[in-house]
Amino acid sequence: MVENIKAFSYHIGWRNRGRHPGRHASTQRGMGMEFRGHTTLLSYPDPRRIDIRQTIRDPLEQVYVRLFNQKSATPVYVICDLSGSMNFGAKTRKIKLAAEIAESVAHSASQNHDPFGFIGFDEVVREDWISTSSFKSHRAIAMAESLKDYHPPAVNCGGIADVYQYLPARERSLVFLISDFHMPNVMLEAALSNLLRHHIVPVVLWDSAEYRNLPEFGLTNVSDAETGEKRTLFLRKELRDKIIESFESRREEIYQLFMRFDMPPFFVEGEFDADMLTEYFHQFVAA
Repeated sequence: MVENIKAFSYHIGWRNRGRHPGRHASTQRGMGMEFRGHTTLLSYPDPRRIDIRQTIRDPLEQVYVRLFNQKSATPVYVICDLSGSMNFGAKTRKIKLAAEIAESVAHSASQNHDPFGFIGFDEVVREDWISTSSFKSHRAIAMAESLKDYHPPAVNCGGIADVYQYLPARERSLVFLISDFHMPNVMLEAALSNLLRHHIVPVVLWDSAEYRNLPEFGLTNVSDAETGEKRTLFLRKELRDKIIESFESRREEIYQLFMRFDMPPFFVEGEFDADMLTEYFHQFVAA
Protein backbone atom coordinates (compact mmCIF):
# COMPACT_ATOMS: atom_id res chain seq x y z
CA MET A 1 0.00 0.00 0.00
CA VAL A 2 2.75 2.45 1.00
CA GLU A 3 4.67 1.69 -2.21
CA ASN A 4 1.95 3.41 -4.26
CA ILE A 5 1.97 6.61 -2.16
CA LYS A 6 4.15 9.38 -3.54
CA ALA A 7 6.04 11.46 -1.00
CA PHE A 8 7.15 15.08 -1.26
CA SER A 9 10.00 17.07 0.28
CA TYR A 10 9.31 19.57 3.04
CA HIS A 11 11.33 21.59 5.50
CA ILE A 12 10.62 24.01 8.32
CA GLY A 13 11.81 27.56 8.82
CA TRP A 14 12.19 27.54 12.59
CA ARG A 15 14.18 25.71 15.25
CA ASN A 16 12.05 23.20 17.08
CA ARG A 17 12.42 21.99 20.64
CA GLY A 18 11.82 18.31 19.99
CA ARG A 19 14.02 15.89 21.94
CA HIS A 20 13.71 13.03 19.43
CA PRO A 21 16.51 12.93 16.85
CA GLY A 22 15.38 13.90 13.36
CA ARG A 23 16.28 16.02 10.33
CA HIS A 24 15.28 19.54 11.35
CA ALA A 25 17.28 22.31 13.01
CA SER A 26 16.53 22.51 16.72
CA THR A 27 17.46 24.25 19.96
CA GLN A 28 18.39 20.98 21.66
CA ARG A 29 21.98 20.31 22.62
CA GLY A 30 23.24 16.96 21.44
CA MET A 31 25.48 15.05 19.05
CA GLY A 32 24.80 17.19 16.01
CA MET A 33 27.25 19.05 13.79
CA GLU A 34 26.01 22.64 14.31
CA PHE A 35 28.44 24.47 16.61
CA ARG A 36 26.68 26.35 19.39
CA GLY A 37 29.49 27.62 21.66
CA HIS A 38 31.57 26.61 24.65
CA THR A 39 30.90 25.83 28.27
CA THR A 40 32.85 24.30 31.11
CA LEU A 41 33.22 20.59 31.57
CA LEU A 42 31.52 20.95 34.95
CA SER A 43 28.46 22.48 33.29
CA TYR A 44 28.35 19.88 30.51
CA PRO A 45 30.28 16.78 31.61
CA ASP A 46 31.06 15.21 28.23
CA PRO A 47 34.84 14.58 27.87
CA ARG A 48 34.34 13.70 24.19
CA ARG A 49 33.70 17.38 23.53
CA ILE A 50 36.77 18.85 25.26
CA ASP A 51 38.28 21.77 23.30
CA ILE A 52 42.02 21.79 24.03
CA ARG A 53 42.68 25.21 22.45
CA GLN A 54 39.90 26.95 24.39
CA THR A 55 41.05 25.24 27.61
CA ILE A 56 44.68 26.39 27.15
CA ARG A 57 43.57 30.01 26.57
CA ASP A 58 41.65 30.23 29.85
CA PRO A 59 43.72 31.99 32.57
CA LEU A 60 41.58 30.32 35.24
CA GLU A 61 42.59 26.93 33.85
CA GLN A 62 39.05 25.63 33.49
CA VAL A 63 38.37 22.79 31.08
CA TYR A 64 36.05 23.73 28.22
CA VAL A 65 33.86 21.59 25.97
CA ARG A 66 32.23 22.36 22.64
CA LEU A 67 28.46 22.51 22.48
CA PHE A 68 26.53 21.43 19.40
CA ASN A 69 22.87 21.45 18.42
CA GLN A 70 21.37 18.18 17.30
CA LYS A 71 18.79 17.83 14.54
CA SER A 72 15.37 16.94 15.91
CA ALA A 73 12.02 15.54 14.80
CA THR A 74 9.06 17.88 14.21
CA PRO A 75 5.42 16.81 14.71
CA VAL A 76 3.45 16.78 11.45
CA TYR A 77 -0.37 16.81 11.39
CA VAL A 78 -3.19 16.73 8.89
CA ILE A 79 -6.36 18.53 9.96
CA CYS A 80 -9.09 17.47 7.54
CA ASP A 81 -12.54 18.88 6.85
CA LEU A 82 -15.15 16.08 6.88
CA SER A 83 -18.21 18.30 6.39
CA GLY A 84 -20.89 17.84 3.75
CA SER A 85 -19.31 19.91 0.99
CA MET A 86 -16.31 17.58 0.94
CA ASN A 87 -18.55 14.87 -0.51
CA PHE A 88 -18.78 16.78 -3.79
CA GLY A 89 -16.72 15.87 -6.82
CA ALA A 90 -17.36 15.30 -10.51
CA LYS A 91 -14.53 12.80 -11.13
CA THR A 92 -13.07 12.44 -7.64
CA ARG A 93 -14.88 13.38 -4.45
CA LYS A 94 -13.01 16.01 -2.46
CA ILE A 95 -12.93 13.75 0.59
CA LYS A 96 -11.13 11.06 -1.43
CA LEU A 97 -8.65 13.63 -2.73
CA ALA A 98 -8.10 14.79 0.85
CA ALA A 99 -7.41 11.18 1.87
CA GLU A 100 -4.80 10.83 -0.89
CA ILE A 101 -3.08 14.00 0.31
CA ALA A 102 -3.17 12.78 3.93
CA GLU A 103 -1.52 9.52 2.83
CA SER A 104 1.21 11.47 1.06
CA VAL A 105 1.81 13.68 4.11
CA ALA A 106 1.98 10.65 6.43
CA HIS A 107 4.41 8.84 4.12
CA SER A 108 6.56 11.98 3.75
CA ALA A 109 6.65 12.45 7.54
CA SER A 110 7.72 8.83 7.97
CA GLN A 111 10.57 9.30 5.49
CA ASN A 112 11.72 12.36 7.46
CA HIS A 113 11.52 10.44 10.77
CA ASP A 114 8.84 12.84 12.02
CA PRO A 115 5.79 11.80 14.07
CA PHE A 116 2.45 12.14 12.25
CA GLY A 117 -1.09 12.69 13.49
CA PHE A 118 -4.52 13.12 11.89
CA ILE A 119 -7.50 15.16 13.12
CA GLY A 120 -10.87 15.13 11.36
CA PHE A 121 -13.71 17.56 11.94
CA ASP A 122 -17.15 18.45 10.67
CA GLU A 123 -19.60 20.30 12.94
CA VAL A 124 -17.46 18.99 15.81
CA VAL A 125 -13.99 17.48 16.11
CA ARG A 126 -14.56 13.83 15.28
CA GLU A 127 -13.06 11.57 17.93
CA ASP A 128 -13.56 8.60 15.59
CA TRP A 129 -11.38 10.30 12.97
CA ILE A 130 -8.35 11.05 15.12
CA SER A 131 -4.99 9.31 14.88
CA THR A 132 -2.69 10.44 17.69
CA SER A 133 0.83 11.57 16.81
CA SER A 134 3.17 8.63 16.30
CA PHE A 135 6.44 7.76 14.58
CA LYS A 136 4.68 4.69 13.19
CA SER A 137 2.59 6.04 10.33
CA HIS A 138 0.84 2.80 9.33
CA ARG A 139 -2.21 3.48 11.52
CA ALA A 140 -2.70 6.98 10.09
CA ILE A 141 -2.21 5.69 6.53
CA ALA A 142 -4.82 2.99 7.17
CA MET A 143 -7.22 5.66 8.47
CA ALA A 144 -6.63 7.79 5.36
CA GLU A 145 -7.27 4.74 3.18
CA SER A 146 -10.64 4.14 4.89
CA LEU A 147 -11.45 7.85 4.49
CA LYS A 148 -11.60 7.35 0.71
CA ASP A 149 -14.86 5.44 1.09
CA TYR A 150 -16.35 7.80 3.67
CA HIS A 151 -19.43 9.82 2.68
CA PRO A 152 -19.72 12.93 4.84
CA PRO A 153 -23.23 13.73 6.07
CA ALA A 154 -24.86 17.06 5.22
CA VAL A 155 -23.41 18.95 8.19
CA ASN A 156 -21.36 22.13 8.55
CA CYS A 157 -17.69 22.57 9.47
CA GLY A 158 -18.03 24.38 12.81
CA GLY A 159 -15.59 21.96 14.45
CA ILE A 160 -12.70 23.87 12.89
CA ALA A 161 -12.98 26.25 15.84
CA ASP A 162 -11.81 23.55 18.27
CA VAL A 163 -9.10 21.64 16.37
CA TYR A 164 -6.31 23.69 17.97
CA GLN A 165 -7.05 21.96 21.28
CA TYR A 166 -5.87 18.64 19.79
CA LEU A 167 -2.45 19.96 18.73
CA PRO A 168 0.64 20.09 20.98
CA ALA A 169 0.42 23.02 23.37
CA ARG A 170 4.17 23.53 23.86
CA GLU A 171 5.72 22.23 20.66
CA ARG A 172 5.33 23.92 17.30
CA SER A 173 4.05 21.58 14.59
CA LEU A 174 3.80 21.52 10.82
CA VAL A 175 0.06 21.34 10.05
CA PHE A 176 -1.63 20.67 6.71
CA LEU A 177 -5.15 22.09 6.94
CA ILE A 178 -7.21 20.40 4.20
CA SER A 179 -10.62 21.79 3.24
CA ASP A 180 -12.56 23.49 0.46
CA PHE A 181 -12.99 26.38 2.91
CA HIS A 182 -16.63 26.90 2.01
CA MET A 183 -17.21 28.59 5.33
CA PRO A 184 -17.82 32.10 6.67
CA ASN A 185 -14.70 34.26 6.88
CA VAL A 186 -15.43 35.02 10.54
CA MET A 187 -15.31 31.30 11.36
CA LEU A 188 -12.10 30.78 9.39
CA GLU A 189 -10.34 33.82 10.86
CA ALA A 190 -11.18 32.74 14.41
CA ALA A 191 -9.84 29.24 13.74
CA LEU A 192 -6.60 30.53 12.18
CA SER A 193 -6.06 32.88 15.12
CA ASN A 194 -6.02 29.85 17.42
CA LEU A 195 -3.54 28.03 15.18
CA LEU A 196 -0.93 30.79 14.92
CA ARG A 197 1.62 29.07 17.17
CA HIS A 198 1.95 26.34 14.51
CA HIS A 199 3.12 26.39 10.88
CA ILE A 200 -0.09 26.04 8.88
CA VAL A 201 -0.20 24.97 5.22
CA PRO A 202 -3.77 25.54 3.97
CA VAL A 203 -4.58 22.97 1.27
CA VAL A 204 -7.59 24.29 -0.67
CA LEU A 205 -9.61 21.65 -2.55
CA TRP A 206 -11.85 22.90 -5.34
CA ASP A 207 -13.62 21.15 -8.19
CA SER A 208 -14.18 22.91 -11.50
CA ALA A 209 -17.57 21.21 -11.77
CA GLU A 210 -18.71 23.42 -8.89
CA TYR A 211 -18.64 26.48 -11.11
CA ARG A 212 -16.87 26.14 -14.48
CA ASN A 213 -18.74 23.19 -15.97
CA LEU A 214 -22.23 24.63 -15.59
CA PRO A 215 -24.43 24.78 -18.71
CA GLU A 216 -24.89 28.20 -20.26
CA PHE A 217 -28.65 27.76 -20.62
CA GLY A 218 -31.35 25.60 -19.04
CA LEU A 219 -32.58 24.19 -15.74
CA THR A 220 -30.13 22.70 -13.27
CA ASN A 221 -30.49 21.32 -9.76
CA VAL A 222 -28.12 22.52 -7.07
CA SER A 223 -27.91 21.62 -3.41
CA ASP A 224 -26.11 23.00 -0.37
CA ALA A 225 -23.95 20.05 0.64
CA GLU A 226 -23.70 21.20 4.25
CA THR A 227 -27.43 21.73 4.82
CA GLY A 228 -28.98 19.41 2.24
CA GLU A 229 -31.16 22.25 0.93
CA LYS A 230 -31.96 21.80 -2.77
CA ARG A 231 -32.80 24.46 -5.33
CA THR A 232 -33.59 24.55 -9.03
CA LEU A 233 -31.93 27.28 -11.05
CA PHE A 234 -32.73 28.50 -14.52
CA LEU A 235 -29.29 29.20 -15.91
CA ARG A 236 -28.59 31.87 -18.45
CA LYS A 237 -25.20 32.93 -19.67
CA GLU A 238 -25.31 36.01 -17.45
CA LEU A 239 -26.06 33.97 -14.33
CA ARG A 240 -23.44 31.37 -15.21
CA ASP A 241 -20.83 34.10 -15.67
CA LYS A 242 -21.86 35.62 -12.35
CA ILE A 243 -21.39 32.26 -10.58
CA ILE A 244 -17.93 31.83 -12.11
CA GLU A 245 -17.03 35.38 -11.14
CA SER A 246 -18.17 34.80 -7.56
CA PHE A 247 -15.95 31.70 -7.27
CA GLU A 248 -12.96 33.54 -8.68
CA SER A 249 -13.64 36.38 -6.28
CA ARG A 250 -13.85 33.89 -3.40
CA ARG A 251 -10.53 32.38 -4.43
CA GLU A 252 -8.84 35.79 -4.20
CA GLU A 253 -10.67 36.53 -0.96
CA ILE A 254 -9.45 33.43 0.88
CA TYR A 255 -5.96 33.86 -0.61
CA GLN A 256 -5.76 37.36 0.89
CA LEU A 257 -7.18 36.09 4.19
CA PHE A 258 -4.52 33.38 4.49
CA MET A 259 -1.76 35.79 3.51
CA ARG A 260 -2.80 38.13 6.35
CA PHE A 261 -1.89 35.24 8.66
CA ASP A 262 1.31 34.55 6.68
CA MET A 263 -0.07 31.19 5.54
CA PRO A 264 0.27 30.91 1.73
CA PRO A 265 -2.48 28.55 0.48
CA PHE A 266 -1.81 25.53 -1.73
CA PHE A 267 -4.67 25.12 -4.24
CA VAL A 268 -5.58 21.67 -5.55
CA GLU A 269 -8.15 21.54 -8.33
CA GLY A 270 -8.54 18.16 -9.98
CA GLU A 271 -5.62 15.89 -9.08
CA PHE A 272 -3.00 16.09 -6.36
CA ASP A 273 0.61 16.40 -7.52
CA ALA A 274 3.10 15.72 -4.73
CA ASP A 275 5.88 17.42 -6.71
CA MET A 276 3.92 20.69 -6.66
CA LEU A 277 3.85 20.53 -2.86
CA THR A 278 7.64 20.13 -2.87
CA GLU A 279 7.81 23.26 -5.04
CA TYR A 280 5.50 25.05 -2.57
CA PHE A 281 8.05 24.55 0.24
CA HIS A 282 10.93 25.70 -1.96
CA GLN A 283 8.98 28.85 -2.80
CA PHE A 284 7.45 29.83 0.53
CA VAL A 285 9.50 28.25 3.34
CA ALA A 286 13.07 29.36 3.95
CA ALA A 287 15.38 26.37 4.32
